[in-house]
Amino acid sequence: MEIPVHNMSIAEKLNAMEQLWTSMQGSPEQSLPEWHGELLSERQKRIDSGDASFSTLDEVKDRLDRTI
Repeated sequence: MEIPVHNMSIAEKLNAMEQLWTSMQGSPEQSLPEWHGELLSERQKRIDSGDASFSTLDEVKDRLDRTI
């Protein structure tokens, strides 16, 4: 199926994308791998125990600038 996106306005394209995302929610093919849940659980444990560290946006930008 081909959708004539080149003839659509930005609003029509955004509406079409929203409809596609909505139609995919809850789809069995959309389920996350088990390791994603395990990783999130481990990260939450680190946050809860106080072992997690966080960076401000400025700190992240500085680190990225130094790697370029």
